[in-house]
Amino acid sequence: MDKPSLNLVALSRNPDGSYPVQANGQSSDPRNRDSFFKSVQWSADGTALFTSSSANRICTFVLPETLLEPRQEPTRLKAQGTLVLGESTSAIAPCPYFALENPSTQVILTASNDHPIHLHYAFPQPLSPDSSDTAPNPSATQPPPLSSFRLIKHETEAYLPITSLIWPAPGTHFIAGTTNRIAIYDVSRPDAMKSEPLLTIATIPSTRHISKGNGIGMRGTVSALAAQVREQGDAGLVAAGTWTRHLGLYDLQRAGACVATWGVSGAAAEVGVGGRGVVQTVWSPCGRYLVVNERGASGLLVYDLRGTNKLLAHLAGRDGDTNQRLSCDVFPGTESVGGFEVWAGMKNGGVAVWDGVGNQEGAVAPSWDWKAHESSIGSTAMHMSGSVLVTCSGSWKLSDEESTTATDSSDESSSEESGSGSDSKSETSSSGSSSASSSSSYGSPFIVEGTSLKIWSIGPGKPLHTDSPIEDSKA
Repeated sequence: MDKPSLNLVALSRNPDGSYPVQANGQSSDPRNRDSFFKSVQWSADGTALFTSSSANRICTFVLPETLLEPRQEPTRLKAQGTLVLGESTSAIAPCPYFALENPSTQVILTASNDHPIHLHYAFPQPLSPDSSDTAPNPSATQPPPLSSFRLIKHETEAYLPITSLIWPAPGTHFIAGTTNRIAIYDVSRPDAMKSEPLLTIATIPSTRHISKGNGIGMRGTVSALAAQVREQGDAGLVAAGTWTRHLGLYDLQRAGACVATWGVSGAAAEVGVGGRGVVQTVWSPCGRYLVVNERGASGLLVYDLRGTNKLLAHLAGRDGDTNQRLSCDVFPGTESVGGFEVWAGMKNGGVAVWDGVGNQEGAVAPSWDWKAHESSIGSTAMHMSGSVLVTCSGSWKLSDEESTTATDSSDESSSEESGSGSDSKSETSSSGSSSASSSSSYGSPFIVEGTSLKIWSIGPGKPLHTDSPIEDSKA
């Protein structure tokens, strides 16, 4: 596939939505801010974007109808909805039947440490006209969640940390991952009607045995979930990944029966891509292949799931040596090339694209790449049309001038990588990110190197200059 033309059509440098300009008149340079974009997702109808920031804010950007019309410089985006959370969020899941014309569908699930899973309205209104983001506790001025869903460890009555969350079509149920278990909820039956998940799947036979499952199952914190979309439109198999570098397939049509489990450490070592725990699992559009994205890896693993679950290929040439969560996305390939495309952000601010994935074995080099941002790209998401791509970037470093290491305040520490994997350690690792985020929010030792949200049109035409000096402190 020849490299297409990429036009920057819209951007925002404000990860906190409606957060006002600082009263002390500090520079609007993104490097002086204490917040950055962590992730971005498309709404189901493709009309809006959901972003999460290191300042515990979920923003909803409704895209203008004139987004793709020719213009001299990119459109400045401003969030139409800003949800302020009291704690750091580990995962969000927008409604899979979101429709801009139907307010009842404009909801989003959020998972925070030491709290139930909450269902929020994506466009929250302040409890009083005087409420604003300048209040000492902005989250207290917003309406309460529409509903909540608990996942509790019965021995201690403590909330289990939700480390992964998906809300697949048709939207009647959602799935959450935590330490050594996967929970399935009926979205129409919140805590007020049912205090337990509809179904709990233990990923190992027992957590009490000294051998923690004795090698059976998939031990560890479930850090990634992905649902296979079938032709009928419902979810088939669920692919789960853990910080301990294991994968598991579970059949939702058979009460969550385990289909297969295997480790990725051997395959990653064999091809030399490295990795320190699974952060994302992505099904191919055809549902035959699984793309595995690991933290700190220099490539992506592609497995053929048609019976053998063998490693088909690895997508090499990705700059991913960072603790930051760098996500990728897939899209059906062209008729001339076949297979499917994989788009992935990198630590150096570039985006790499592999086409014909599924038709090639062994090491697959990027078909092309380009420089999209000046800092690590946390999320890369393709619009359903295939003609629009959204990327977001952001990273921080210690204020010490001698420190040059940039990392992500949103990721969990990898205490489970050593193989000890106790529940208490898993819970600690899942919540370890909040301190960095809080320190950043109160302005101390962390400096944001740069953050932005960018929307790109893909197709013929002369690209816009991507380094436009736009000072959009409010957009």
